[in-house]
Amino acid sequence: MIFNVLKIVMGFAMSVFCASLQAQEVKHSVHLVWKKQPVKGTVDVENGRLKNIMSYPGHVKLKANHFSFTKTEAAGITIELDQVNNEPGPGATLIHVQTSQNPFSFLWRDVKSAFPIFLPELGVAVLHEEDRRTYEAVADDIASRHLKTKVQAIELAEEASFLAVEKKVRSLKAPTWLGISRDFRIFEINQNLTDAQGGGNTISPKHAVSPLRLAETKNAPVSYFYTLGRGIGPLENTARYLENGSLPILHSILRDDDITYHSTSFVALEQQILDAANVKGTYFLVADQYSAGHMLNKSQEEEAKQHADAALNSTEETVYFQQTEIVNTGKVPRYAWFMNPRSNYPYTYDAKTGYSAYADNRIFCIAKLNGLPFPNQEMAILLQPGEKATFEFYIPHSPISAQRAADLSKQSFAAEYIATKQYWVKKLDNAAKIQVPEKRVNDMIQAGLLHLDLITYGNEPKGTLAPNIGVYSPIGTESAPIIQFYASMGLSDIAKRSLNYFLDKQHDNGFIQNFNGYMVETGAALWTIGEYYRYTGDEEWIRNILPKLIKSCNFLIDWRNQNKIDSLKNKGYGMISGKVADPEDHFHQFMLNGYAYMGLSRMAEILARIDPMTAKKLAKEAREWRADIRASFFQSMSRSPVVPLGDGTWCQTAPPWAEGTGPRALYLKKENFWSHGTFTVPDGLLGPLYLVFCEVLDVGEPAASALLHVHSELFLQGNSMFSQPYYSRHNWLQVKRGMVKPFLDTYYHTFAGLADRETYTFWEHFHQVSPHKTHEEAWFLMETRWMLYLEQGDTLQLLKTIPRAWMEAGKEVVLSDVQSYFGKVSLRISSNVGRGYIEADVVCQGDRKPGTVTIRVPHPARQVPLKVTGGKYDPETETVTLHSFSGKAHVRLEYQ
Repeated sequence: MIFNVLKIVMGFAMSVFCASLQAQEVKHSVHLVWKKQPVKGTVDVENGRLKNIMSYPGHVKLKANHFSFTKTEAAGITIELDQVNNEPGPGATLIHVQTSQNPFSFLWRDVKSAFPIFLPELGVAVLHEEDRRTYEAVADDIASRHLKTKVQAIELAEEASFLAVEKKVRSLKAPTWLGISRDFRIFEINQNLTDAQGGGNTISPKHAVSPLRLAETKNAPVSYFYTLGRGIGPLENTARYLENGSLPILHSILRDDDITYHSTSFVALEQQILDAANVKGTYFLVADQYSAGHMLNKSQEEEAKQHADAALNSTEETVYFQQTEIVNTGKVPRYAWFMNPRSNYPYTYDAKTGYSAYADNRIFCIAKLNGLPFPNQEMAILLQPGEKATFEFYIPHSPISAQRAADLSKQSFAAEYIATKQYWVKKLDNAAKIQVPEKRVNDMIQAGLLHLDLITYGNEPKGTLAPNIGVYSPIGTESAPIIQFYASMGLSDIAKRSLNYFLDKQHDNGFIQNFNGYMVETGAALWTIGEYYRYTGDEEWIRNILPKLIKSCNFLIDWRNQNKIDSLKNKGYGMISGKVADPEDHFHQFMLNGYAYMGLSRMAEILARIDPMTAKKLAKEAREWRADIRASFFQSMSRSPVVPLGDGTWCQTAPPWAEGTGPRALYLKKENFWSHGTFTVPDGLLGPLYLVFCEVLDVGEPAASALLHVHSELFLQGNSMFSQPYYSRHNWLQVKRGMVKPFLDTYYHTFAGLADRETYTFWEHFHQVSPHKTHEEAWFLMETRWMLYLEQGDTLQLLKTIPRAWMEAGKEVVLSDVQSYFGKVSLRISSNVGRGYIEADVVCQGDRKPGTVTIRVPHPARQVPLKVTGGKYDPETETVTLHSFSGKAHVRLEYQ
């Protein structure tokens, strides 16, 4: 037995030795051919061994791993290895071709005869050892295949729309959050969703995201369950919608054969009518403490504790009101069934009062049938054809006394409903107006603004506000689009008070960190403060917070100085390290440094008028930081393997951090990092494309193009990112470049697949994690804003990527006093193509008005105007340019 085992072991060892010897003896070669060869360069090998470099034909000097060309004609080299790992998985042989211009790297195993590595942007091709073609021959071959990248295919297809994508993408339903704004007492409503008890309807009171817990429920989360109709059957027979398409007043209609149940629900106050003057709100640190992922220091915890009692034991509860009108739509008498809300824990029901109570003075629900106390917890009533019954119930956020319940029972549902509607309408009236000729998008803009407002917690009228992002505490990155959309809609006071959250919680050393150990918030918060200043020019506030701004800037600079280490040259030198999101990736991340640079740059811009000396120092530091980031980025890009694109060409890649080699998703190293339902988190959601968004890379430079190509081909589906799609910044780059069709493809695929199509509530992830996610909703709103108006230097760009369908006959787009870097902007563009013209009026007056305005006017039939009045027309971009803009202009385009 022992002899047999020994024999097997020795045999295995000998086979390994022979295989290793064979690998050393076998020669492998590839050819590199340039369109215009570099002057000189080197070849370095990872996970393999270089044997030789030879001339492929041409005049070249060779020495060890160095090569240099002596003439200018097209030529190349042959690289020969005698040790190669071409097996799948980590540790593959990687070749680095380092030249003074256009260095690049490739995986040896990727070189195939049928699909050569062709890099037209770099003017080079890598060929299999049996392929002896020239660069031009390879270029001609690839062109003859008539292949297309994903973006090129989008450009050739019809423009995306909601109707075109709705059946292709996921259709997600989400719980609805109802409340009164500023107040952390929220009700989460599940109506016939799978996570509701037995498939029925669930009402769950919460403090921010934290469930209400009571002694009567043994400190377990409180939820109440009710039912309408006969039960859960095979039909999908429930529909929901918002009041006026946008207000936080939920309607649902259940059609159970001939019986229709139409429910209307909202949240108002227990005693006072719901009005802005009567809303007190919740102290921002208390709301923060009850939100997921919060980070409070000891003094903040103590401060929250001092305000907690007022928030948790209010003399006036918020109340969930629901009324269901039950109608027999049939031609014969029919029964209707319903059950009033109940708890899973012991309670009593009093049919004389309609009260459900844990104890005498612990009443949690008041139920009525046709204005009288509900006679039994479960009911069946016979309705004649056309007859209507009304079922109402009121649920205070926390149980109330019998006297308070008696007073609440007297409240008129109709009066509360009218007041609540007026309350939310006034909020919209206080904001700028955006009107687009697509009802769904129009409703989502208004609903989105109110969804943000609903969970921006804090005391009214002047307290600091916590711009929560769904279930989570505010985050410098994720709250940024929320605050910026407030500013875009002219709600500068809400934006400023939301920014105060980050300053009020600033650490003594200037560090800003509020959520789950994220280290990216300091730069992101400074950036958003800079954006606020661009919108408002609020110099008085900046002067008031100046010491805190300088403290945060100094923190970033000190942090950066700690990383000025010679061993980090071109691989993280002068770059800060840390995690930017949930993954514990504490590296010199490009996203982290991009935000830090942009925050510092914005502070230099702000302080130029207020503190020129400090501004000059910050500007210098920002320039040097940008240069260090770029040095590390381009070095890492040169050492990252190229990847194939859909048109037969290949493209350079980059890692998400300076220490990396290539996209992490390629698994060049032996590691596991699947997270959040996808392999693409480090590269696609948190990757190097942030360098373009954060202004480290210019929008038009080749590296930005390469990143966009790689993003599209490797990490996008339906031109939208996996898992948490609004973390991807490719759509910002698409709108900046005027890529109309790709932008709209991303726009519609993303919101159609992530938002509830009835209530417009956004999920955080496609796999239905984290509801009412206002970070995602706010980026949708900001993408809509970019589509409608966007600043570029001294130019205001209007309607740059709107759908062509929005300019069909009789349609118009209206912007009324939206806020921009140039002050307030108003636009009305009306399509009268049936009568042969489209005309627009734009107003942007004041000291900050733009020097140039552009208006893209896409004719629905792609016609070119015969005459344009008011500006110069570019047929390629369908854009009218108004030079030397005076503050007010009229444009008219006349067609055949």
